[in-house]
Amino acid sequence: MEFIIISMLNGVSYGLLLFLLSSGLTLIFSMMGVLNFAHASFYMLGAYIGYSIAQLVGFWPGLFVAPLVVGALGALFERLTLRKVHKFGHVPELLVTFGLSYIILELVQLIWGRTAVEFVPPEVLRGPAFTLVHHANDTLEMFWGAVGSEVCAGAGVICSPFPATRAFMMLVAILMLVALWLLLTRTRIGLIIQAALTHPEMVESLGHNVPRVLMLVFGAGTGLAGLAGVIGGSTFVTEPNMAATVGSVIFVVVVVGGMGSLSGAFLASLLIGVIQTFAVGLDYSFIHLVEQLGVQASDAMRENSVLKLTLSQVAPILPYLFLVLILIFRPKGLLGTREG
Repeated sequence: MEFIIISMLNGVSYGLLLFLLSSGLTLIFSMMGVLNFAHASFYMLGAYIGYSIAQLVGFWPGLFVAPLVVGALGALFERLTLRKVHKFGHVPELLVTFGLSYIILELVQLIWGRTAVEFVPPEVLRGPAFTLVHHANDTLEMFWGAVGSEVCAGAGVICSPFPATRAFMMLVAILMLVALWLLLTRTRIGLIIQAALTHPEMVESLGHNVPRVLMLVFGAGTGLAGLAGVIGGSTFVTEPNMAATVGSVIFVVVVVGGMGSLSGAFLASLLIGVIQTFAVGLDYSFIHLVEQLGVQASDAMRENSVLKLTLSQVAPILPYLFLVLILIFRPKGLLGTREG
């Protein structure tokens, strides 16, 4: 039970981080039809800018200012570059964002170096949010915050703290989901944004500047990536390879959830986060499963390198396997309304 609870919480927190990232990419694609290959690079940029601001004035100002800076840079990129190639089709858009990702990577390495920086969270987020205590008699207790060492010193007692940074990550992602939903469905700005997607000529005839709306949407999407970068960078690690670590996974989330579907991205993020987290914690191979079913594995099966692979070893490829299955059986995605 303790393993299931902690793994589920870790999976949900990782999934919500993926949603923070993919929500911005989904917003950009649903509005502009642009698959921004540099989206994960804006995530990395948010982490490094947040780190620099935190060094000067503290973590909390960095949490608010870094997404604004990243969003402004994203809007500037859309205004000066992406808008000029938009009329030539999707391929130039993909190429220019792909090139931007390499430019951002080189700039990050020039300014902050090639090694990881020490981006520590504030004091209030450094301890555990709560601690699960599993006793020898199979009882499970939960204590808010940390517990004393004398509680965990008993025979057969296992203490499992859940980091406050992950709990904070979950809270921010849920608040962001609610804020986006309210913005797009309950405000005049959201109505203009949705109308600009389907009837841009009508919106422009009503006096709204559609290119400016698209620029602000692109800036908002990259700003969400910057927010995810500040939280993810302080929770995990801030280093130049962090964009490559999550870059391909967020495209899996967008496609699995459904191209342009915010609710689909949320569902896909949680599914991929939970599946991958549980897979990492399960050290079982196909041979072990066969033996658990009472079947005696032959020597040839035991020596087979593929059958000896454990679930934790193949965990990194599970999201892409999930992607292949979705593309085969449901090309529109889980909650999508159009094919990519």
